[in-house]
Amino acid sequence: MEVMQYGCMDLLRVSGWAAVIVAVPAALIVGVVAAHRTSAPSLRPAGARKTAPAVSPQSASAGAHRGGQVLAAGTAIDRSYFSPGACVAFPPVTGNRHLTVFLDAGHGGPDPGAAGITRTGQVIDEADETLPVVLDATAILRRAGFRVVVSRTGPTSVLRLGPGDVSGQLLTVTGSHDDVAARDVCADLAHANVLVGIYFNSGAADNAGCVTAYDPARPFAAANRRLAGLVQSAVLAAMNARGWQIPDGGVQPDQGLGSSLTPADVAYGHLLLLGPAEKGYFSTPSTMPGALVEPLFITDPFEGSIAASSRGQQVIAAGLARAIEQYFAPQPAP
Repeated sequence: MEVMQYGCMDLLRVSGWAAVIVAVPAALIVGVVAAHRTSAPSLRPAGARKTAPAVSPQSASAGAHRGGQVLAAGTAIDRSYFSPGACVAFPPVTGNRHLTVFLDAGHGGPDPGAAGITRTGQVIDEADETLPVVLDATAILRRAGFRVVVSRTGPTSVLRLGPGDVSGQLLTVTGSHDDVAARDVCADLAHANVLVGIYFNSGAADNAGCVTAYDPARPFAAANRRLAGLVQSAVLAAMNARGWQIPDGGVQPDQGLGSSLTPADVAYGHLLLLGPAEKGYFSTPSTMPGALVEPLFITDPFEGSIAASSRGQQVIAAGLARAIEQYFAPQPAP
């Protein structure tokens, strides 16, 4: 655990997630700025470090530029509920499979996600690196005949935030919860056939590897598990085909993963993006098979350099698109 000063506030960073605790009269506001962290990370094997691709000079700007390029072709699903540029649907550009894929670019806006570092010492934010991956995957999938709906196209929250959602420059507990829940609302309104969340992991400097989570408590748990397996396999293979030797963290159930800042979070015990409804806590779960992939630890300088490079983002996006095509491919007869 590490406590750092952020203006007049204490920034608490624990096992890869971060929270700001702000003292206010008769209350504590905890603004969550990262939500999804796995347990038992792999360690990078000795001697496994290869040459990482060059880091994009302005990763956040690159993501926003990609968003600007595709935004003109997209349609906002509900401008009154979602932030400008959030929950946007893009039609296929080649053919039409009559299938919709929902892609969530983790974090965004007042929630930068985890802080990472590259081999050159550049500090990077998770939210800046998930967005280009989603936009690259969107372009690939549209060319393959899919309708794609993305949680965000720029450096914004997904939910149109209200006064109780933000304290200073960060999300409150309520804001963080509702901003993740808004991603499920978007996927449901879009009538998506599958949901995939793209996040990055964080931990100690020697933690490394790719992991994909799924929820085993949903009625479509078998489809969740199958999707997660395809995503893990395809994304990992795409990266390691470049000689990067990313460790395989495997496919994990989401129970016990993520960060819990309140007793209700602990009791829920699932990733909100993937999990079921629970009375009094969460009423808008996703209604389609889903998985959440964390391809890299951005706190590992080698993997952080890949995550922050346009080449690395494109490779991850290609693996993700391949997995989704495999998921929808006809299955051999038993």
